[in-house]
Amino acid sequence: MSELKRTPLFESYKKYGGKTIDFGGWELPVQFSGIKDEHEAVRTKAGLFDVSHMGEITVEGPGSVDYLQRMLTNDVSKLKDGQAQYTALCYEDGGTVDDLLVYRRSDDRYLLVVNAANIEKDFDWLKAHAQDGAEVVDRSEEYGQLAFQGPAAETVLQRLTDADLSEIRFFRFREEVPVDGRRVLVSRTGYTGEDGFEIYGSPEDIVALWDAILEEGRNDGVVPVGLGARDTLRFEACLALYGQELTKDISPLEAGIGFAVKLKKDADFIGKEALLAQKENGLERKLTGIEMIDKGIPRTGYKVFKDGKEIGHVTSGTQSPTLKKNIGLALIGIEHTEPGTEVEVEVRNRRLNAVTVETPFYKRPTNS
Repeated sequence: MSELKRTPLFESYKKYGGKTIDFGGWELPVQFSGIKDEHEAVRTKAGLFDVSHMGEITVEGPGSVDYLQRMLTNDVSKLKDGQAQYTALCYEDGGTVDDLLVYRRSDDRYLLVVNAANIEKDFDWLKAHAQDGAEVVDRSEEYGQLAFQGPAAETVLQRLTDADLSEIRFFRFREEVPVDGRRVLVSRTGYTGEDGFEIYGSPEDIVALWDAILEEGRNDGVVPVGLGARDTLRFEACLALYGQELTKDISPLEAGIGFAVKLKKDADFIGKEALLAQKENGLERKLTGIEMIDKGIPRTGYKVFKDGKEIGHVTSGTQSPTLKKNIGLALIGIEHTEPGTEVEVEVRNRRLNAVTVETPFYKRPTNS
């Protein structure tokens, strides 16, 4: 068995009571004070996540835009300096290599932020389709990354910087931001359904800022947050998790991220023909919200039935800490996806009643 990888913050977990698990080959904290408490803290105050396991790949050179237009489903040509974009890498058959963020630093310098378990796969895929004028480099070892999410995130972080964080709007970023004496890249994207920031810097800077932010926010209720609450938070907001909502066998259109697929952009991208066919012929299945009527929790992989016939499976599910309901996301036949459709979920060899519902399950209050 290979040794688990660790982020620069591994030694810091103990100080805050972190309980670690194997997450895709990484030894990461599943919780600190408790999943429900951490979830609630992010929804009402703020929580700090170590996401240094995520991958960072740079694409640089005069051919960068053309190359990324061929590789990515979204329209990179629409980006301006300091803007970020959610997008996907696809196989020729429309299946998903990964979902990711692309940051435009300048017209010939881009940063791709990819899922930790897919770093090597993504890098190999990008290199396998290399083009002249676009240098692709895996720089994951050079970066640490924090995510600071919740209604109080801006207030707390603002006390550690002279930069006006309100100027960093949603899906924007700024480089060389001074935070507690460290110069870092600060973006505003998020994976929890709440407002907040991502902070990219050297491993040394990230270790220092972890302690600085938790200390600064202590009286504001800021807590460290593990993978458990990160999953329940993103799930309530219906944000896809690669390996569950997106896989090599699930296309971006089926997973409900069609907004990141620009079939009309002035460039052919890998998988475009397959996705175009899916759209023109009509999807046979798509990701749908379900809510349990009977007592039971829909877990990943559980089968979904309608009138005794298997129609799909649950991709993610839990008891929602915010809504106090047993809910799930399921990839099911398109004819059964209308909200209000009664279905059954097989839970431990028992078929329990459920109903399809609109998503996202949770939306951030507009006044927060």
